[in-house]
Amino acid sequence: MRFFEAGAARIPYSVVRGNSRAYTHLRFRPDLTLEVVLPRGKAADPEEAIRSQLGWVKREYERMSRTRRVLGRDEVLFDGAYLRLVFEESSEDRLAPHIEQGVVAVRTKDRRRGRELVRRWFLKESSAYAVRKCGELAPRLGVTPSRVDVREISKWGYCTRAGRLSFSWQLAALPERLREYVVVHELAHLAEFNHSPKFTRKVASLVPDFRRREKELDLILPYDRKELS
Repeated sequence: MRFFEAGAARIPYSVVRGNSRAYTHLRFRPDLTLEVVLPRGKAADPEEAIRSQLGWVKREYERMSRTRRVLGRDEVLFDGAYLRLVFEESSEDRLAPHIEQGVVAVRTKDRRRGRELVRRWFLKESSAYAVRKCGELAPRLGVTPSRVDVREISKWGYCTRAGRLSFSWQLAALPERLREYVVVHELAHLAEFNHSPKFTRKVASLVPDFRRREKELDLILPYDRKELS
């Protein structure tokens, strides 16, 4: 692994070739490795590329260092707090959360199946929350969703013009204040299908400190379904 000194930080980086023939770009992986994507078929100095965007690299590294991942190797974020995953070998798949003890017992024959069991648990919890919270808050905003569901999506939530609200199955990872913000945000789109000042006022009518909650939400990193394998 190569490293780049950025002030007090020693940042690991890797170099890959992209599809573009003209551009070099940088991106951080969830493990805080900086990926330098060089143009295809063109000589380029990766360290020079990093130096040219050093300000962004430092800011993004600092931001990413503060992020919390939904799922780690031996822990999972649930309701804003980490629970320890305790694996027990078993011939049947079973997950038993012990929230007060801060532990989730995962019984499975294959440890890799544990993440799928967590996903199923989250799916159930997130769905129950989204349906209940939308039912509670929609009348206060004067809107009515045509459908509320929880799905495999890359965003925390989204709204369609047909009035369907979909939420990430990882919603259960968030503390109540952030889950509530996500629901209010999508419900407000039923009234204003944009991010105009009218939309902002709609959100603020129920969540006055929504800007702060947005920033908190940016520091929580969902995991991709690919990580389950």
